[in-house]
Amino acid sequence: MKSVDRTPTRPSPHAPSLRSLLLAALLLAALLLAASRDASAADADIPTITVIGNRQQQSRIAGSATVIDAEAIQAARAFNVNEVLRKAPGLFPREEEGFGLRPNIGIRGLNPTRSSKVLLLEDGIPLAYSPYGDNASYYHPAIERFSGLEVLKGSAQIAFGPHTVGGVVNYLTPNPGEQLSATLRAAAGNAGYRQLYGEVSNSSGRAGRRTGLLLQGVHKRSEGALDNTGFEVDDLNLKVVQQLGERQGLTLKLSRYDEDSQVPYSGLTLAEYRSNPRSNPFVNDTFTARRDGQSLVYHLELGPALRLDTALYRSEFRRDWWRQSSNSGQRPNDASDPRCGGMANLLSTCGNEGRLRDYLVLGLEPRLQFDHGLGTLRAGLRRQQEQQRRLQVNADTPTGRTPGSSVNGGLVENNDRDTDAFAWFVEQSIELGRLTLTPGLRHEDIDYARYNRLNGARGSTTLRETLAGLGANWRFDGGLVLFAGLHEGFSPPRVEDIISNSTGASVELAAEKSLNSELGLRYRDGSQLSLEAALFRMDFANQIVPASVAGGLGATLTAAGETLHAGAELLVDWQYDRDFARSGVNPYLNLSWTWVRDARYLGARRSVLDPRVNVSGNRLPYTPEHTLSLTAGVALLGGLRAQLELFHVDSMVTDDLNTRALTASGQRGQLPAYQLYNLSLNYALPGRDLTVFLAGKNLGDALYAVDASRGLIPGMQRTWQAGLEWRY
Repeated sequence: MKSVDRTPTRPSPHAPSLRSLLLAALLLAALLLAASRDASAADADIPTITVIGNRQQQSRIAGSATVIDAEAIQAARAFNVNEVLRKAPGLFPREEEGFGLRPNIGIRGLNPTRSSKVLLLEDGIPLAYSPYGDNASYYHPAIERFSGLEVLKGSAQIAFGPHTVGGVVNYLTPNPGEQLSATLRAAAGNAGYRQLYGEVSNSSGRAGRRTGLLLQGVHKRSEGALDNTGFEVDDLNLKVVQQLGERQGLTLKLSRYDEDSQVPYSGLTLAEYRSNPRSNPFVNDTFTARRDGQSLVYHLELGPALRLDTALYRSEFRRDWWRQSSNSGQRPNDASDPRCGGMANLLSTCGNEGRLRDYLVLGLEPRLQFDHGLGTLRAGLRRQQEQQRRLQVNADTPTGRTPGSSVNGGLVENNDRDTDAFAWFVEQSIELGRLTLTPGLRHEDIDYARYNRLNGARGSTTLRETLAGLGANWRFDGGLVLFAGLHEGFSPPRVEDIISNSTGASVELAAEKSLNSELGLRYRDGSQLSLEAALFRMDFANQIVPASVAGGLGATLTAAGETLHAGAELLVDWQYDRDFARSGVNPYLNLSWTWVRDARYLGARRSVLDPRVNVSGNRLPYTPEHTLSLTAGVALLGGLRAQLELFHVDSMVTDDLNTRALTASGQRGQLPAYQLYNLSLNYALPGRDLTVFLAGKNLGDALYAVDASRGLIPGMQRTWQAGLEWRY
């Protein structure tokens, strides 16, 4: 792929008319679709690339699997995606800015920073802007436009990749409805929260040639959890489904995400946190992002038992983060910024840094499924190219957006980083009565290239890996399934970690490799009770971790060597729902619990902070031992639905020395455990298409620190939102 030059200074990528365009598009779609309101129903089964599928398929998956549907998301009136992810056992979504814009998802004790150990998909297509070359999440779609999500762990995840050490999260967007429908939702709350959501959907045409259309738009804004911050997001999604006969069809998706935020990169020192935990001295830090995504999936039934789905996709992500420091240890001072003179001059003579990033991803992925007498064969190929264009611009003034002339000013980074990946997988389930065995193989072939435009250094290298997995299911009578799995985990290094910036030479930082195993039970009793319990163990031959903290002291990724993760997880979902029409009351309960008993260094491992200390046996940073999500609610026939949620997170260490007391920088020390209580009320007005809702988050207004990697960062304060939802 050819590099595209970008000057260090450019106007904001956000089109000021995006919101009006979004609303106009929704109105236009409604007018166009109204003409076909009486069209006959579209086929109910629209092909979608999933990682779990329906309940029957879930019972045969060789691994733990969780599905969270639209009803659970809507009932909670989720403020951000973290609330939803907590409902899946094994997942720990650590907060950052309080708005859920950049979730930090950890799985089974893996470091959650930037969700770099997780494979994120949307409708089965890679969501991250550079899964092979820089799998970090600085962007996340609005949770409002998803109809559900799937979480897959265990040996079954080798069918996806490239990251197979933790798990797969696949977000599902709704399909076009059978007839004209529309949704309009408006909400407001404290901290300047505003939300507007619109959706129009319809299908029309004759049998075998139907066209379905779905258009969604989200606008959200808030002042966040800190002083002097603000967030504004617009998210637009268009899905078109076109039948091309009885056996084939196309699904086209177009999406646009825009974010314009005033948000700091740094946290607070201990003294600042104790004085005012929600203060933000970095008032000139800004973050802007735009993502444009396109995908085309061709669905073809080659026979009654043979199906081919071929996805062609492209995404372009542009991110600018202007900030006055990178962490509490790099505060403005004479050494890092000669014209500054320290924090006292932060808003006058201190400069700032612009981290400007452009990413382009192109991919082609055909996937084949063949159901035969022995079981099901699944196989697929992937060709994916990724381009990174990275600049760092140092400006002389707090609000400068052009290269400065000071000692450390100017253009200090100008890098091209590319990956070209080819992968294949094959997985065969073998039905032997009650027993299903599922062996599988995955191969990854990745070419890396890096070009430093400042000194002319070039380098390239190649990484190849073949992974194996084996899963097993035993189905008992009465809906009980015993499952087990063993697979090799793999996570490729970033381009910057495997090729030197100064010389272009290869760097000896190997990929992450692990041997993952699990044993579990899955049970479903009709529509009332579902349960899943699992024991897990992940033995890493080499785990890549931040040396100490993200973006600060020791930020360079290092090979931690041998590590061990082991524990248990439990999911219980129950609802009464017996003769609801007569009793008029349906209580329900959902529990998700994760116990990461072990998350520790093994073998000879010296601390990055103090090489004299052997940290073997110490706990890995940001791995709470227990996390719990408990939801209890009741639905009444009169239209009222009320639920209360409890989230619990155990205490966490933040460095390899497992330092207990918080240090003056705010970047080391144990973060205390915390509990959050949420409430949601939904009332559907009888005889009308209108729902009134009220939601309160962190009802006790608990003050809790969620991160210390760049200084102390507090979680979201108590927030309220109320709104109306109209459905047609």
